[in-house]
Amino acid sequence: MFNILIVDDDTSFGLMIEGFLKRKGFNTTYASNFNNAQNLISHQEFDLILTDYRLDNATGLDLLPIVKKKNPNTPVVLITAYSDIRVAVNAIKLGAFEYVTKPINPDELLHVINRAFEKISPKPKAQKTSSKREYIKGISRYSLETEQQIELIAPTELSVLILGESGVGKEFVAQRIHELNTRSKEPFVAVDCGALHSDIASSELFGHKKGSFTGALEDKVGHFEMVKNGTIFLDEIGNLSYDVQVKLLRAIQERKARRLGANEEYPISCRIIAATNENLRVSSFSGKFREDLYHRLNEFSIHILPLKDRKDDILFYGYKFLDFALQEFNKQNIIISSAVKDIFQQYEWPGNLRELRNVIRRAVLLCKGDEITISNLPNEIQQPQQLTTDEDPVQLKEVKEKSEKELILETLEKTKYNKAKTARILGIDRKTLYNKIHRYRIDL
Repeated sequence: MFNILIVDDDTSFGLMIEGFLKRKGFNTTYASNFNNAQNLISHQEFDLILTDYRLDNATGLDLLPIVKKKNPNTPVVLITAYSDIRVAVNAIKLGAFEYVTKPINPDELLHVINRAFEKISPKPKAQKTSSKREYIKGISRYSLETEQQIELIAPTELSVLILGESGVGKEFVAQRIHELNTRSKEPFVAVDCGALHSDIASSELFGHKKGSFTGALEDKVGHFEMVKNGTIFLDEIGNLSYDVQVKLLRAIQERKARRLGANEEYPISCRIIAATNENLRVSSFSGKFREDLYHRLNEFSIHILPLKDRKDDILFYGYKFLDFALQEFNKQNIIISSAVKDIFQQYEWPGNLRELRNVIRRAVLLCKGDEITISNLPNEIQQPQQLTTDEDPVQLKEVKEKSEKELILETLEKTKYNKAKTARILGIDRKTLYNKIHRYRIDL
């Protein structure tokens, strides 16, 4: 029987969830505040953590590194208001399994929890192999161009850096590259670098020998050794600590690695694909990310646009996700109403494809008839916040320009006002840089 820790500072709500899950056959423990939850996680074993985002003196995100440090494979499900959707997306990036939005639908919550337990594998903790999932080609012009890039680079052995916001499908693109390569029969191993605590990252990636550090009770095979001749996908690569970046660079350069505490080395023959939602070029210049590692990983780059910038894909993917949800919930003959289609086209989709999939799944679960209506959507999608005054756009524009000006100034100072190098670091041409310098009245 699975053990679930419920964390919520709203006692009545927390106890209600606890009672519901107990009736469904789960062992549950309730924590009414962050400190109590932290203490329980440190001293007890839980199969899943269900936590509200807004806690008394912290947030549910603050629990993530604590959980992942103790056991990287423990699923964390975040409860959040839909107005905090960007927080939920960030939680996924940091290693949360999934999020559910308020008001809580019991069937949806139960489905997410059951899906989390289906993911729990008896294999060694170092092993995180992605099961093969269906890759869906978009129909927008930009998606077709991206597919051409994938088909071009896939047969080669170049390292690929996939760029894009969280939720745009970077792992699907990486797996597609693997499937179109001669390595397709070999393993594809996805590693969420954002979920790797700095204390265990080296062990997860490269393995360790028994007794090499406190808590190393047995030998452990790292991801690089496990993948052999397959493909390793390093998601959110920018979250690796500097020390781990050094070890990774050495492993890539020498095509060899060593388990912690071991004397002998093992060969690295896998293909490496990395992904990030950060600007690693800027991070490398600031010293946060090693520039030499950036160039090693970026032999070829693929940039995936956010969903809001490729409107033609929204309904196309919506129909695909609808088919999947109908199969998942054993329903049929449900369509998307015209009003919902219009809302989908207007909404910004900060969570990208992941959010669209979740909205469709939730709508199918809630749908009582043969048509998904506006009432089946979260409130914030039904009534998206609109700019209410003419001053708002100007204020947003000023914020953007201020940030851009500060970035240009900082980069110019770092390069000792070498404009060619500054433009290269910022990813723009010199003419564009000169125009921005003139526009922002930057004194040289």
